Amino acid sequence: DVQLVESGGGSVQAGGSLRLSCLASGATHMRQFCMAWFRQAPGQEREGIASIGKDGKTTYADSVRGRFTISSDNAKTTLFLEMNSLKPDDTAMYYCATGVYCANVLSPSEYDTWGQGTQVTVS
Repeated sequence: DVQLVESGGGSVQAGGSLRLSCLASGATHMRQFCMAWFRQAPGQEREGIASIGKDGKTTYADSVRGRFTISSDNAKTTLFLEMNSLKPDDTAMYYCATGVYCANVLSPSEYDTWGQGTQVTVS
């Protein structure tokens, strides 16, 4: 089974930057999965914000395009999210996830393994 552990969250002022990491373990070939970052603010639905497909193609939600960058190492054992120009609206718990089918890469229903989350607070 795949296990995911996020890190790198914290508190930052508006306009600042953070880099989140997600360490994946438990699978021999992580390239068989698509991987993504989601976030969820209190009282709101979980939102897909960035993904990397099996072919390496990246996809971004409109809310973060141009400010956030998703990347991974070659083996996909670590997923990153570089977040720049942060806004108070970016405050949320951030999760990484992996999925196999990956038809709608920003939909939570496509992903079956989730990390525990890391909190990002922008003031």
